[in-house]
Amino acid sequence: MNGLKMRNIGPKSAAWLRQVGLRTPEDIAAAGSVEAFMRVKRAGFKPTLNLLYAIEGALLDCHWQEIPDERRNELIQAAEAATALLPPPRHRPAASPCTTTMMDEEPMAMPTLFDDAAGDQD
Repeated sequence: MNGLKMRNIGPKSAAWLRQVGLRTPEDIAAAGSVEAFMRVKRAGFKPTLNLLYAIEGALLDCHWQEIPDERRNELIQAAEAATALLPPPRHRPAASPCTTTMMDEEPMAMPTLFDDAAGDQD
C-alpha cells in the first residue's frame, strides 16, 4: 500500500502516521485513536485535537465533526492523561543575562583601513 487512504486523514496526517509506523487502517485500528495520536505527539510533531478526532472518525467511518461530545471528552481526557506521562520537553538552557557596559570616557580613535601608516601626505 503506497498511501494511507482513510476518511478524514489528509496528506499531512497520513505522512505523520506513516512516520510513526502506522501505515495501514489495520495498524491504526490495532493502536486505537488515542495511541495513534500519542505516537505522533511523542515523535515530536505538533498535532492538534483535530487529528485525534480525525483518527477516531476514520475508525468509525464517519466525519470527525459527527463524533458525539461525550466521546470527544473521553478522547481528550485519555490524551491528556497520556500526555501527562510524557517526559518534559528538552529545551536549550536559558542564556545568561545580558549586561551593557557604559563607558564614561571618550572612546579612543581607532585606526581605519585608510589611515596612512606614514602620516598624512599633502
